[in-house]
Amino acid sequence: MPQLRSVVLGVGAYLPAKTLSNAELSKLVDTSDEWIVQRTGIKERHIAAEGETTSMLGELAARDALANAGIAAADIDLIIVATSTPDWTFPSTATQIQAALGITHGVAFDLQAVCSGFVFAVATAEKFLRSGSHKRALVIGAETFSRIIDWTDRTTCVLFGDGAGAMVLEAQPSQGGADERGVLTTHLRSDGRHRAKLHVDGGPSATQTVGHLRMEGKEVFRFAVGQVTDVVKDAFAATGLTPEDLDWFVPHQANRRIIDMSAQKLGIAPEKIIATVHLHGNTSAASVPLALAVAAADGRIKRGDLVMLEAVGGGFTWGSALIRW
Repeated sequence: MPQLRSVVLGVGAYLPAKTLSNAELSKLVDTSDEWIVQRTGIKERHIAAEGETTSMLGELAARDALANAGIAAADIDLIIVATSTPDWTFPSTATQIQAALGITHGVAFDLQAVCSGFVFAVATAEKFLRSGSHKRALVIGAETFSRIIDWTDRTTCVLFGDGAGAMVLEAQPSQGGADERGVLTTHLRSDGRHRAKLHVDGGPSATQTVGHLRMEGKEVFRFAVGQVTDVVKDAFAATGLTPEDLDWFVPHQANRRIIDMSAQKLGIAPEKIIATVHLHGNTSAASVPLALAVAAADGRIKRGDLVMLEAVGGGFTWGSALIRW
């Protein structure tokens, strides 16, 4: 029976102009380029300029994605923004991007799942589109993590950066085959017992402050490599596909060692990994769409390719999305 499937029309990205290299960071805290690259793979990160907000980054990534998709902003009737660093407590960053794009119809809202946010947003948009309630979605991951970083904490300040990525999805008829374009399956998980391992120590209700990011690095690393592969295996089980069928694996860009070890555990060949963490560091919800935009722009990801998205974030949250491009 014919059904609706969420098909990727285009992707886009935006990174702030200012960069912060490892060498520059070594002047702020006791670290070095060699130490950072060896342990994380990160060479530089982008930092939002004064007055440059999350919604501004998201808007520019959205415009890039719309141009890539070849559609106008007026064609969008659903906007979901994944972010942990909103412009304001309210209104939502999504509504600010909606207004900036000149869209006055449809619905726009934020989604918070930290670094898993973009995958969670894709899964959410896919369900709206598949239901028939909406036609075209703009899914955005945008962050200004530099605003919540403790720049005296060398265990965290070397890891994070700012940026935004976006994807345009459209509901299209499908027979439901795994060889047809679109989001094939999504799988999401969370476990709130792990808050202390990765969190921000402030918030409107708890402290009436913004706070700073705090992380137990070894515990996060252990969880990211050891526990989150279940959602990828679930995607294969749901579709009957295998790691060998994949063309590309696009994980959250947090740490090159986590990326490589996760792929190895899943049986995914190294040459199928899309890694851009060296270019922008951990941009939280923006990292997966940033990597997608790079790989689509340089011709690696092509129409018909089988692409696995995967991410893990504070909470913990984790998820996967398997897409026929």
